[in-house]
Amino acid sequence: MSLLTVDLAENSYDIIIEHGCLSSLGARCAELGLSGVAAVITNPTVSALYGRTVLDSLESAGFKAVQIEIGDGEEYKNSATLNRVYDALLEAGVDRSSFIVALGGGVVGDLAGYAAATWLRGIRFVQVPTTLLSQVDSSVGGKTGIDHPLGKNLIGAFYQPRLVLIDVATLDTLDIRQFRAGLAEVVKYGAIIDLPFFEFLESNIDAILAMDPDALIKVVSQSCALKSKVVELDEKESGLRAVLNYGHTMGHAFETLCGYSGMVHGEAVAIGMALAARVSAALGFCSPEDVLRITALIERCGLATAAPSFDRGKLLNSIATDKKAKSGAITFICNKGIGMYAMSQHTPEELLKLSGLEA
Repeated sequence: MSLLTVDLAENSYDIIIEHGCLSSLGARCAELGLSGVAAVITNPTVSALYGRTVLDSLESAGFKAVQIEIGDGEEYKNSATLNRVYDALLEAGVDRSSFIVALGGGVVGDLAGYAAATWLRGIRFVQVPTTLLSQVDSSVGGKTGIDHPLGKNLIGAFYQPRLVLIDVATLDTLDIRQFRAGLAEVVKYGAIIDLPFFEFLESNIDAILAMDPDALIKVVSQSCALKSKVVELDEKESGLRAVLNYGHTMGHAFETLCGYSGMVHGEAVAIGMALAARVSAALGFCSPEDVLRITALIERCGLATAAPSFDRGKLLNSIATDKKAKSGAITFICNKGIGMYAMSQHTPEELLKLSGLEA
């Protein structure tokens, strides 16, 4: 077992990473002093695999457990789904003494966390991520929210969980496309923060793709540790935490233009990182060799690095909605060599030219 603590004073919490720990959820919630109704928010795919295990665990620990299902996919991370969740919480009698369990991937975690942050002005919640992307990224750090038709994650709140319980055994049932997509966020940490981790990924990508348990625990633990350190220094993204959006400015734009259904988040981020590396080289932050190395690792993960074709005006408008945009300029995250980062201010038009998308 790997145990990490996110140190945020009164908002501190543990991240437990283990192979086969899902059935311990109820006992761990009881140890935290949680009470009342446990509302498990999940989707049909995850429910069929792990819903009964989680409900039984919670009920065995003395909780009244109810399950609320939402649609499976980014296109369901919206206000209509959120309102249906509120209706279900009211029907289940979820009051301020109760708590929410987010059982699923990033969509479930983001929406369930935002429901917890806003229901009755905030109730407690626990993250139980079941996809690689959610285990290494979205379940840690307290970013919760929903999408708007004009932009991804424009509606949300910083709201920390009471616990993150990661059972890497759940990755055994994960669709290979989703697993590869999650690796994009893993590569991100190495590219901008940790050169030795990047080198580990280069040397062990075959074992990781083969779902070797030791390799998976290493990947998830190191990713969570790196993100936790950044979150501890900048909980609400007033500065440093923005570095974790490497690849996301372009990636979010692609997701939005695809209507949140044409490509999954990690696939969009992978392309965004390849473009960010090119921007970094154009600005002199890294060498052409660094770009090739980052691109090669992304491709070894089974991910595309070539940008899809979109209408120029729509792409510029989508980039401009980036949450890091201020007065028409975007704080763009670059890799400085490999394992370090730099920030640079650019307009959407400049980013298209620097990335090579527009000659």
